[in-house]
Amino acid sequence: MAGSRLPRQLFLQGVAAVFLFAFASLYTQIPGLYGADGILPARRTLRPQGKGRWQQLWEVPTLLWEAPLLGLDTAQGLELLSLLGSLLALGALLRPRLCHPVTYLLLWAAYLSACQVGQVFLYFQWDSLLLETGFLAVLVAPLRQTPQGGLPGASPHEGLPFWLVRWLLFRLMFASGVVKLTSRCPAWWGLTALTYHYETQCLPTPASWFAHHLPVWLHRLSVVATFLIEVAVPPLFFAPARRLRLAAFYCQVLLQALIIITGNYNFFNLLTLVLTTALLDDKHLAAESGNSHRKKTPTFWPKALLTLLLELAVGGLLAYGTVHYFGLDVDWEQHAVHSRTTFTFHQFSQWLKMVTLPTMWLGAASLTWELLTALWRWTQVQGWLQKIWAAVQLSIFGTATVALFTISLVPYSYMEPSTHGRLWTGAHRLFGTVEHLQLASSYGLFRRMTGLGGRPEVVLEGSYDGHHWTEIEFMYKPGNVSRPPPVVVPHQPRLDWQMWFAALGPHTHSPWFTSLVLCLLQGKEPVIRLIQNDVARYPFHKQPPTFVRAQRYKYWFSQPGEQGQWWRRQWAEEFFPPVSLGDPTLDMLLRQFGFQDKSPSRTRSSNSTLAQVLHWVRRQLSPLEAPILLWGLILTVGAIRIMQALLGPRPPESHPPAREKHRSAPKDSGVAPTPTNSSSGSQTPRRRK
Repeated sequence: MAGSRLPRQLFLQGVAAVFLFAFASLYTQIPGLYGADGILPARRTLRPQGKGRWQQLWEVPTLLWEAPLLGLDTAQGLELLSLLGSLLALGALLRPRLCHPVTYLLLWAAYLSACQVGQVFLYFQWDSLLLETGFLAVLVAPLRQTPQGGLPGASPHEGLPFWLVRWLLFRLMFASGVVKLTSRCPAWWGLTALTYHYETQCLPTPASWFAHHLPVWLHRLSVVATFLIEVAVPPLFFAPARRLRLAAFYCQVLLQALIIITGNYNFFNLLTLVLTTALLDDKHLAAESGNSHRKKTPTFWPKALLTLLLELAVGGLLAYGTVHYFGLDVDWEQHAVHSRTTFTFHQFSQWLKMVTLPTMWLGAASLTWELLTALWRWTQVQGWLQKIWAAVQLSIFGTATVALFTISLVPYSYMEPSTHGRLWTGAHRLFGTVEHLQLASSYGLFRRMTGLGGRPEVVLEGSYDGHHWTEIEFMYKPGNVSRPPPVVVPHQPRLDWQMWFAALGPHTHSPWFTSLVLCLLQGKEPVIRLIQNDVARYPFHKQPPTFVRAQRYKYWFSQPGEQGQWWRRQWAEEFFPPVSLGDPTLDMLLRQFGFQDKSPSRTRSSNSTLAQVLHWVRRQLSPLEAPILLWGLILTVGAIRIMQALLGPRPPESHPPAREKHRSAPKDSGVAPTPTNSSSGSQTPRRRK
């Protein structure tokens, strides 16, 4: 495999960008979600149990234990962490020299700290994915960099942590495809899932409306393509043929781009795109300056022929399998491609049982090759001091890579219970020891398709007299049938997302909803700002409603030709009964869910200087809607990077190839140049795969 210097740079920059989006998005919602007047006050989650300081920190790993030492309550400490995390991620984006292991360790620790008190609003798979990716970035980031902020010359261990990124991408995609079939969801098995998905997903975009009205045969064919990309293509991440890996890369990019266009999935798809950098190499990204002036290394023709035959065989096998197992049939008269599932659930279960363990062995074999490659590169290191230091690094990073791979096998095997039971007990013990650190998680998105009979949507209503009701409109989730779906990516409005989950069942399955109703009856402004950032648009901004209730509706996209309407809706049932302050029903629910503890925080933080600074920053940023703030950050980073590229020092021009042939490797280089490379020894040597 060719060098991975530039892909690693892209990965580290991408992880920093996603951390920036995650922290900034969370920051805008902290008062309404976790403040003293929020839906789920964070201070309720951290109550000392009389244990030692370090034991307490290990069992509940969050830096927010130390917030009282700064004169802050838990929510204010969370604000401070989010601001510092945003600034640190912004610095790593603007100053590549800050892409250091310490930087990513701090980012990971800060986000893990937030997740420990985030409760249901931070229980999403992409939060776990960001934590796992962030920890891998700690290992991928170099300990030292070049003066220009780039990565240093090749080190023997450099490919090991970056291989874990590829393994994580494989686990994410393969499991996401498998769970769609193991769930026995009739929409996925009938290839009709996408005829519902665009309409019933949490936060559609305007493009979702147009995608929803595409021909049914195209929806079914798109489901086939989804299974192909998520189940059949991921093993190619470890293919020995470079072009197969690149083909797998572009398949994943296509899928994620289409999801971004047709759905508001915050930073999740952007993070998945960051993971795909592990499939790239320097050669593909033209990392070497003056590349066009250098002579190409002659290719050994038997190897090229075998590679071509392998690529043709894989392509043919994928094409045959797709046609055979999904019954593809071209209808030339109707200009359509018909498809159907030709295998049974039992057949798929037997296949999954047969391939789950081999995929683990595939990962182990690929990792073994990386370890052997790293060992061979270590033998090429010149100088005994450099060799000792390289051996220490290789031992540490090699051990960490093998340990993380072993840990990840446990959550990966969840999708096939019999394989999970046969897994090495040592892996289970190791995973159980560090499970609370979220170093490895199980994944499986869109397991079942919901809303097959219409999109369920909860609509809150308020009233002063109990007879005349006014709907409470949210900024992002569907409500007003004439309002177009918004585009909010990379922001995640976490209350809107939980409202979507709440609509799938009774309100008792979402205890936080009772707390939301109480906050609206009390007129808590931080919670109101989660619903409408401009409080003047909230219908009860002058006086809180006396009564609040919730209705469940069924929503459908409007049909083409219905002017001025994006949605159609029909009342389904009452979701939450009308209640007022002091209502016995409300008091009973508050006691049942433990929300009657509304005592003020004991932390004396109102007069602390740091608390006043946080309050001032909040006051300056609160008028901005979160998507505008995030896009402002994106445009600012882009503008600064462009200015840096235009005004920064020019890279030295390459020497003509005639002179280049006579240049030798620098004497202080830690790694000898590869025999097939005639360029400088400071260049990254080629890694084999």
